[in-house]
Amino acid sequence: MTPWSGHWSRPDGSTSVPDHALVPRPAEMSTGPYSGLVLTASTRIDADAAARGTETWLRSELGVATGLPLPPGDGQSAQIRLSVDPSAGLGAEGYRLIIDGEGALIVGGDPAGVFYGAQTLRQLLPPTAYRRAPLGGAEWVLPSVHITDRPRFGWRGCMLDVARHFMPKHGVLRFIDLMALHKLNVLHLHLTEDQGWRIEIKRYPRLTEVGAWRRESQVGAGHPLAFDGRPHGGFYTQDDIREIVAYAAARHITVVPEIDVPGHSQAAIAAYPELGEGEPVEVGREWGVIETVLNVSDATLDFYRGVFDEILELFPSRYICVGGDECPKKQWRESPTAQQRIRDEGLADEDELQSWFIRQFDDYLTERGRRLLGWDEILEGGLAPGATVASWRGTAGGIAAAQAGHDVVMCPTSTSYLDYRQSADADEPIPVGSLLTLADVYRAEPVPPELAEAGADRVLGAQVNVWTEHMDSPRTVDFMVFPRLSAFAEVAWSAGEREFDEFLPRLKGHLDRLDAIGVEYRPLDGPLPWQRRPGVPGRD
Repeated sequence: MTPWSGHWSRPDGSTSVPDHALVPRPAEMSTGPYSGLVLTASTRIDADAAARGTETWLRSELGVATGLPLPPGDGQSAQIRLSVDPSAGLGAEGYRLIIDGEGALIVGGDPAGVFYGAQTLRQLLPPTAYRRAPLGGAEWVLPSVHITDRPRFGWRGCMLDVARHFMPKHGVLRFIDLMALHKLNVLHLHLTEDQGWRIEIKRYPRLTEVGAWRRESQVGAGHPLAFDGRPHGGFYTQDDIREIVAYAAARHITVVPEIDVPGHSQAAIAAYPELGEGEPVEVGREWGVIETVLNVSDATLDFYRGVFDEILELFPSRYICVGGDECPKKQWRESPTAQQRIRDEGLADEDELQSWFIRQFDDYLTERGRRLLGWDEILEGGLAPGATVASWRGTAGGIAAAQAGHDVVMCPTSTSYLDYRQSADADEPIPVGSLLTLADVYRAEPVPPELAEAGADRVLGAQVNVWTEHMDSPRTVDFMVFPRLSAFAEVAWSAGEREFDEFLPRLKGHLDRLDAIGVEYRPLDGPLPWQRRPGVPGRD
């Protein structure tokens, strides 16, 4: 390749850099004096052993879109070369991409970095590079650029709730591809809830035989409650989960499972009534916080240890989420066995009882080399020693946890809840929660100012959360998630100051890629007629 002699831009990309609509924005980018690289039938892709996975992925993705064979090179003749070089000073997940008229070179600090460099290379092609068959007549030209890039945070996540409304496996795999496109690397998969249990546990078959199905679902968020009268359900077999985890890993995404305890557990109690504190119940039909809670017996703890034994076999993630949020205490206050447990363990109240319950699984996971992740309610009554906190009720829980020496993932409702309404317009479908616009997501800052002087190093990163009470199909997930997920991706990846007015033109170009993929995102000027839900009430 010709030695690079182009102009380096400032890190914010503001100086003489053409708008290639790259999302998220690279750390450093400049244009070169060359005409660019034209991909043809003779173009080859070569990779060293550590980059071979990305080579396979890139050949597959570009091959179906361009119709080009892109065969392997011989180490000398390839026009696209991929390599891992830990000594290149790029850091974890960092990469360098150099394109001139003779070829394209991607060097990653690790295999993930090569993959992200390949994602950027694909974005430099026309949007038709994201289609699943060639359209004909296209010229595939990669512009002459020099990019050095690295992520700001190591945790760039999205929580996908498949428990309220089940997403079939192919939809999850598609969602993983969309996350990878945006250089996100954690899929927090919310697998159990009051309204459904979505993962096969072989030693407890009734969890899916009974717990995966409900007889109807609440529609909207009005009062009195309305229901659709239509059964709903589904679950992933263990082989489905192995496939999802492997598919994600090939795209450098870690799947973090969530099994909720001790609240949000009505589906499990419906399947095994002995887990509960009251009368037998059915799988939940309504949304919101339900009073049903697990009992605190040794038998219930053993039951869930059995569940987690199988979870750990399926998910290699260092982090395992146990929920711990919105646990109602009414049944415990009225339960003789819960009150006896409080006395036996020397606990002050039901908040400390919840903390005691969570600590049982902190010990369990620590003994097995894993880390417990829980929502910020796990702070109440005392935080388990090995716990990592997902701070959702604002930033206070994350600040307290970080200042106490615990790791934190920031996901406050005000900036991170993609089920919240996208505008104040009456046409928004089932508007719930506070207003969270595209600009609000983009302008969010994951590290609170209270941690600027001490504790910022405890912020692993950030994630957005996709709760699906009012998203009954992948189409509605598309509408609620995109393009806000594109804005979040830049928050989590790109360092330095961000200006929404600078981002917006790049996003408009990026939407052409989402169109090519078939993502039914919310248009920037509001929902299309078929994306609305007239007559279905929301809530503030």
